[in-house]
Amino acid sequence: MRLRGTRLAVSASLLSVGFALAAPALAQDAAQNVAQDEAADAPAAADKEIIVTGSLIQRPNNTAVSPIVSISDAAIRQAGKTSLVDSLNQLPGFTVGGNEATGGQGTGARASINLHGLGTNRNLVLLDGRRLPVSDIRGNVDINILPDAIIGGVDAITGGASAVYGSDAMSGVVNFKSIRSLEGVTVDLQNTLSSRGDAFKFKGSIAGGTSFAQDRGHIVAAFAYAKQNPLNGSRRSFFFDKTPSGFIGTGTYVPSAANAPSAAAVTALFNSYGVAGARNPLGSNLGFNKDGTLFTQTGALNYKGPNGTGGYAVVGGNVRMPVGQQIDYINGLERKSAFVKADYDITPSLNLYGQFMYVDLTTSTESGGSLTQFPRLTTIPVTNPFIPADLRTILASRPNPNANFNWSSRYVGVPYKGWNESYKVQQYLGGLKGDITDSWSFDGFVAYDKSDHDSVMHDAVLKSQVQNLLSAPDGGASICAGGFNPFGDANARSLSAACQAYITKNAVSKERLSQTQAQLQINGKLFDLGAGPAQVAVVGNWRRNTYEYAPDVDVTPASGFAPGANVEGFAAQLPVSRKAISVKELAGQIDIPLISGKPFIEEFGVGAAARVSDYSVTGSVVSYEADMRWRPTETVLFRGSYQRAVRAPNIAELFSPPQNAQLALGTPPASLGDPCDVRSLARTGANGAQVAALCVAQGVPQAQISSYQFQTTATGSTTAGSLAVTPEKADTFNLGFVFNAPRGGGVFGDFSLSVDYYNISIKNVISAVPGGTVLSGCYNLNGSNPTYSLSDANCALITRDVNGQLLNVNTPFKNLGALKTDGIEVQVHWGVPTPFLADSGKIYVDSAIGYLNNYKVQLLPGAAFLDYTGISNGSVFDAGSVPPRATPKWKALTTLGYRSDVLSFGLRWKYQNALDDVSRINSPNNVALGVPSYQTWDLFGSVKVNERFELRGGVNNLTDRGLPFVASNQTLTDTAQYDVIGRSFYVGIRATF
Repeated sequence: MRLRGTRLAVSASLLSVGFALAAPALAQDAAQNVAQDEAADAPAAADKEIIVTGSLIQRPNNTAVSPIVSISDAAIRQAGKTSLVDSLNQLPGFTVGGNEATGGQGTGARASINLHGLGTNRNLVLLDGRRLPVSDIRGNVDINILPDAIIGGVDAITGGASAVYGSDAMSGVVNFKSIRSLEGVTVDLQNTLSSRGDAFKFKGSIAGGTSFAQDRGHIVAAFAYAKQNPLNGSRRSFFFDKTPSGFIGTGTYVPSAANAPSAAAVTALFNSYGVAGARNPLGSNLGFNKDGTLFTQTGALNYKGPNGTGGYAVVGGNVRMPVGQQIDYINGLERKSAFVKADYDITPSLNLYGQFMYVDLTTSTESGGSLTQFPRLTTIPVTNPFIPADLRTILASRPNPNANFNWSSRYVGVPYKGWNESYKVQQYLGGLKGDITDSWSFDGFVAYDKSDHDSVMHDAVLKSQVQNLLSAPDGGASICAGGFNPFGDANARSLSAACQAYITKNAVSKERLSQTQAQLQINGKLFDLGAGPAQVAVVGNWRRNTYEYAPDVDVTPASGFAPGANVEGFAAQLPVSRKAISVKELAGQIDIPLISGKPFIEEFGVGAAARVSDYSVTGSVVSYEADMRWRPTETVLFRGSYQRAVRAPNIAELFSPPQNAQLALGTPPASLGDPCDVRSLARTGANGAQVAALCVAQGVPQAQISSYQFQTTATGSTTAGSLAVTPEKADTFNLGFVFNAPRGGGVFGDFSLSVDYYNISIKNVISAVPGGTVLSGCYNLNGSNPTYSLSDANCALITRDVNGQLLNVNTPFKNLGALKTDGIEVQVHWGVPTPFLADSGKIYVDSAIGYLNNYKVQLLPGAAFLDYTGISNGSVFDAGSVPPRATPKWKALTTLGYRSDVLSFGLRWKYQNALDDVSRINSPNNVALGVPSYQTWDLFGSVKVNERFELRGGVNNLTDRGLPFVASNQTLTDTAQYDVIGRSFYVGIRATF
């Protein structure tokens, strides 16, 4: 038997029960029809071996013991998405991880998968059952690297699969299936444009294949190109007043409690402006009007600048710059990819195969003007010639009038800070497979891949150069034309091209990852108890992953601005010398059919699997599973499984040195913000006086506490790996049934239903301590510090500067506690023939429905579980965080449509129920407004012009559903979770030759 010609890569759910929600609720049942046709032609298929996603066993009629959702390549095209991850995230079992809207601030713009909200590094992403190149230090796979042209479908196992595939697969597996073979050439092109004329997207591909040597060899090659334009917040009115940052282009003088100006001087100055009343010199920063007079940023007293124009707004009585107008909420992307695979039958039972993949991917984003944010900060000497006369009066009233003074600003005189993230990914794979005997076969391969990632921060403002200009006796005019006058918006914007070039640079950081793997799998038949042969699969593999990171020196403390970096508004990073983890694994799986062809037992079988993984750093771990299936009749299947999954810590969790990032806080009272902020719910609540006292103990000046405000919507956070972390353990249960109506005519001749219950419990969870949890815990917003003690463990993770401003929140990796989640997933298909429209015509309804019963998090061993079920967690900055961005109780994707051999069209409905704000967990006595239910409608269609040409098109977000309000997010929405583009149109063409 020729192994190559007898293996079919199809979904287990399709083959075992003849049911698939092909492109769930996108209503493509071609694969389903194929499965049913094969079931009807059982004698012809009886000698075929079937490779089933989620199993190492190859045999006819293999039954899925874990829920599997299958998505066809046609359905992916019909979704009208440029990114594969956006097509998948519509499904109930998927939670938004990384996508085109999560790549700001140089975080890579990676597209990552998150099953059941358990984190992007707790699932495994495969191509044809083999591991893909990893894209970051945490072992995540960026599925942006997959060229659409080679994708023949996707199988998603939404249950644990560690024993079968490896310790990463705690929450499931997503297996992308490449096209098996191709004769001729296929060209596919698609354009997408929003109804507002922006957010343009294009993707195109050409794929070809042929056989040679009398059909003993086959080759498939595909080349693809994709491009999408970024979408800036200035293009959407929603962001006109969002993220009102206190860092403003006019610049402000920040008084120091250690050298404060006199209250009399400040009061007298503002009285001269006609502003009556005594002034607190520490109560507000002082900004600069165009005429040289001063204004208070807090209270906007004597403010003469724009309000609602020019990027400025008075929000809550305070002068702010809403930076939502400056940020790219959709990343720009350009991807060029090549994929080639070939195989050759050396003998009728021995097949040599190989595969090559190359991807050149660049993503881009802008994050607005740089800030004077992280220490050490630049200062201004009193000798600076640009200091306004009124400010000189105030400075002269200080106890030390000659001391340099602190300032705060947003650099409006240089272009927005932006990133280009360039990835060059290569993978080489070669293998040999064949028959050992009539009932035993083998498949072995070796593979190597590497990913080179260059991160270029454009227009990075350098503190050292700015300080040179500020300190120069002539204000820097002798260094670059005009020097640098930071006092007032118009002055700051007049920065000459020479000075712009002097204070900025393109900061380049380099990251490299590699993966080497070797695997041998042997399959065979053992014995037959009368219901079919028992089969076994044994796999041995070795894998080594390496990582190294070389940041630009100006983004490290070595630049001379420790503990911060030389780059303004960017938290410091540290290099990572070459680190490596290797693992040796041995796994086995057995499948035993016990009974078949009996009354009420058409089929009954059991199976089991086990895997031993020996990691070079953390030692050996063991995963195992047991499963059963019972088909009382041909139409009904009951299935269940238990998995013990173990995940070893990755390179980041073990070795990463202290790495800084942004921690989004939002603006109080709508968001958590800084709990010491006088506007925060912590300060305005019943225990506000105790919170204020704790804030003073931490460093907020006593004279300022009654008016203290945090200047912006984010602060720094520091995360570091630890060799003390130990592996996670998970118990996963799946129990479900499938009903597939007997195939035939009539109203219910094409009806399928599957219902599956999942229960996942993870202990010893490895995670960075959530920054919001640290703040809530320290200030007793969640009841964990009832005495408001400065020595509380959470308070020890918080750092403030000399003026009390929140500087940094430490979020180290630890074994924190546990996760528990359970729910039900339902898939329904119902088709009714319409011969009165066309012989092949059918009206159908497809629906995928997810119900989340519980999602609970235990932050520390022995602590109470926090119920995150039905929560909007908009403060999440890391795409893989636990808990995730949202945990809706109900999520559904439903399609009503029509299809025939020539024409198809339909209406797709996506639904998510209303959510409570995360403040229900973090500050239960002061709960912010939640997120209303969110639903969108898509219209799609396609027509086959002839045998060679097919046209498709559609409208996504047909009703132009706007962004919902998300209180806990600094932008007051969540563009990763919800549709920032609005109504958009796409058209595509597919041609075969």
